[in-house]
Amino acid sequence: MANIFITGSSDGLGQMAAKALIEQGHRVVLHARNERRAEEALANVPGAVTVLTADLSSMEETKSLAEEVNALGKFNSIIHNAGLYQVPKYERSVDNLPLLLAVNTLAPYILTCLIQKPERLIYMSSGMHLGGDVTLQGLQRDKLDISYSDSKLHDLILSKAVARKWPAVLSNAVDPGWVPTKMGGAGAPDSLEEGFQTQVWLSVSNDEKARVCGKYFHHQREAKYQLASDDVKVQEEFSALCEKISGVSFPE
Repeated sequence: MANIFITGSSDGLGQMAAKALIEQGHRVVLHARNERRAEEALANVPGAVTVLTADLSSMEETKSLAEEVNALGKFNSIIHNAGLYQVPKYERSVDNLPLLLAVNTLAPYILTCLIQKPERLIYMSSGMHLGGDVTLQGLQRDKLDISYSDSKLHDLILSKAVARKWPAVLSNAVDPGWVPTKMGGAGAPDSLEEGFQTQVWLSVSNDEKARVCGKYFHHQREAKYQLASDDVKVQEEFSALCEKISGVSFPE
C-alpha cells in the first residue's frame, strides 16, 4: 500500500486518478483550491485520507501546503496534476504574476523543492509543450509572460532536472492527451480513461517499464518530446529563474 498525494484532485483527471488508486487499496491525500472545493472533493472521493487546501496561485499558500504535506509524513508518490489552461493574460495572482506561471510552473517547482523527497514524482505536461519556448525568455523579461505551451515545457524540464539531480527518485512527465474534462472540453477526442491511467501506473506499478526515470509518457508509452529539456544548461537556467521569482532554491 502506497501513500500518494495528488495536487488538483478535487475534479478532472486528478480526481479520477485518486479514485483509481483508492480502489487499488492505496492511501490518497487530495488537494483542493479552497474550502468549498475541499468539501466537494471528500464527498466525491470516498476513502480518501484527507484533503489539503491551498490556492496554488499564491506562493505563500503553496509554501504552506508543502509544510502540511510534510507534517503528514513521507509519501511514496506525488502527482503534480494541478494546472490551468485558458486564462486571460490580464489575470494576475496575489503575487502579481501571470496565473499560468504561478500555477503551472512555479507551484510544482516550489512543492518539489519543499516537500521531502518521495520515491516517485509525476508531472503533468502536454503534447503542446512541443510549441514551448526553450529559450525561457518569458521567465527572463521584466514583465513576465508565458503561454500554456511554455508552462507545460517547464513541467517537463522540471521533471528532467529532478531525474538528474535526484537519481534515487523516479521522476517522469506525462502527456494525458486532449481528453474531455472541464479543461479539455466536451469535444476533446482522446480517451478519458487513458487520460489518468498513466499517472496511476507510474505512481505504484512494479512493471519495469514504469520503474524508470527521466521519461516522457503518453498513454503508458514513451513519446516524442523537446530534446532540449535534456540539456543541463536549460535545466539549470530554469531552476535559477524559478528561484529568482519564488525565492525558493532547489535542494541538491
